[in-house]
Amino acid sequence: MKAGLTTLGAFFLVACCLAQSKPASGNPRQEFLDKLVAAAIERTHHSVTYVSSYVHLDYPGGDVPADTGVCTDEIIRAYRTVGVDLQKEVHEDITKNWAVYPSKTKWGETRPDSSIDHRRVPNLMVFFSRKGESLPITSRAEDYSPGDLVTWDLGGNVPHIGIVVNVKSRESGRFFIVHNIGRGPKLEDVLFAWKITGHYRYFGPPEYGVR
Repeated sequence: MKAGLTTLGAFFLVACCLAQSKPASGNPRQEFLDKLVAAAIERTHHSVTYVSSYVHLDYPGGDVPADTGVCTDEIIRAYRTVGVDLQKEVHEDITKNWAVYPSKTKWGETRPDSSIDHRRVPNLMVFFSRKGESLPITSRAEDYSPGDLVTWDLGGNVPHIGIVVNVKSRESGRFFIVHNIGRGPKLEDVLFAWKITGHYRYFGPPEYGVR
């Protein structure tokens, strides 16, 4: 009996080790999105005051104070959790391709600024369309999947951004969005609350290995 228990225990130990060493889905893209979604949801447990003022940031890896931020900061922080630094990625691309970004025409900038460029929704829209996947803008909730990035016009050409997560509303059946519209990071059913202006998916730079 004792030997039998030992053998059985060894079997389960080996099975457990094999399960842990084997990717959950075997799909690197899906695994990346799952981690990104988990990071976005975790952000809703943080208390963040909406502060939109300019802050000089370290580079790379710079961030505004942890208890402050705007809508873009939640996207930046979620991606940082999975190892992707949007500050660095946007800065490198905007430095090489200044003319395709709206920084000069929209804000009168004369050169790239690693403290603010990645924190502006219009810049992120250009970046995600260039380095990620631009997906269709539709009125069908099922066309928006966990890990997708969505941008909106709140009215008066005021941009906003959030991320689709894998939690659904009981009322509408739609996936919730994690976003910060002024009350800190929240999990809300707001996919069609405003005019959608962009729909993207981004898996990080090529060296991240998710393609």
